[in-house]
Amino acid sequence: MKEDIVKTIAEQTKAARVVVSHADRYAAYVGLDVHKDTIAVAVALPGRDEPLYRGEIANEPRKVGKWLDRLSAEFDGVMLQFCYEAGPCGYGLYRRLLAAGHDCQVVAPSLIPKKAGERIKTDRRDALKLARLLRAGELTAVWVPDAEQEAMRDLTRAREDMKGQERKARQQLNAFVLRHGHHWPSGKKRWAQPHFNWLESIKFEQPWLQIVLQEYIDAVKAATQRVADLTDQLMQALPSWSLAPVVDALVALRGVDKLAAIVLLAELGDISRFESPKQLMAYLGLVPSEHSSGGRRRQGAITLTGNSHARRMLVECAWSYRFPARQTMHLKRKAQNASEEARQIAWRAQKRLCGRYRQLTQAGKNTKLVCVAIARELVGFIWDIVRHEMPRVMAKSGSVAG
Repeated sequence: MKEDIVKTIAEQTKAARVVVSHADRYAAYVGLDVHKDTIAVAVALPGRDEPLYRGEIANEPRKVGKWLDRLSAEFDGVMLQFCYEAGPCGYGLYRRLLAAGHDCQVVAPSLIPKKAGERIKTDRRDALKLARLLRAGELTAVWVPDAEQEAMRDLTRAREDMKGQERKARQQLNAFVLRHGHHWPSGKKRWAQPHFNWLESIKFEQPWLQIVLQEYIDAVKAATQRVADLTDQLMQALPSWSLAPVVDALVALRGVDKLAAIVLLAELGDISRFESPKQLMAYLGLVPSEHSSGGRRRQGAITLTGNSHARRMLVECAWSYRFPARQTMHLKRKAQNASEEARQIAWRAQKRLCGRYRQLTQAGKNTKLVCVAIARELVGFIWDIVRHEMPRVMAKSGSVAG
């Protein structure tokens, strides 16, 4: 049985070399089902033959390197195309395959075609399926950040995680004091020093409840300090980031501060890679879902696909357009490092979006739905600013490299 498989592989490899010699194509298409310990491998050769499963290899750099050398030698060093699903194992394998002179796609798991009757899922089947779909061109590749971009994205996501912990700690503290009959006046500012002084002045009859209160207070202060430390790290990393000039340009937009601009660019990278604003809106999941058949057209809520971190930040930024359009001293100060084109686009955005918000709310639309609609249109102005700024960034980086 094993000899027959080896013979089949040799025959298909020989046929693939003939195809590659007559056309500019990959020698083979390799599907990888990647896990933290193992990688399942399947190879599909050009043509209509079924992919062949090649077994599993250990997900270790040394063993992956040896396996890659053997596979390249089998196809006489001709370029191969690999693919694997985006997941927790990151992009290290992707970068290693590119460095070896091959092509690789990291594909979106949610967009992999799936048959309705499929009820069995194994590593072997997944690898064979990826190889088959890669050869057919049926997979959708995700954008892979470079090492600098990924480091900035991890920094923003770490801050977001710490912010979530801070929010949870505050919620727990508020719930504890409320259960025991204490609450801070609604009109006063929370989490400032007077608020903490009031919290620490609360007395309980049972000594262990006093300890519980202090532990909750300490947890809130520690979480707040972690958020502040990571925010400082972001601001320290910003000047050396290649996209720092684009951050300065985006800050000209109302509702977009430096932190919001950093998050958007860290998650999306070079936004000018999208051919149109509509494509970027669809990527962010801000377009309505649709189910149409025949003469019937039905639209629903937004699709919520794509990058949820960037989408959430855009919706937060969109809330500021509920106020009338105006050029305040605050907006002028924060836009002082932006180019003239960015400032002009930002003013057009204000006039358009503030009027749009007023128009939709007066028509009786729900304010939350209106805010999402404003966020969708805000994406178009962000795309326009980045499209004007990226040529300058590329020219500057080219001159520095030279």
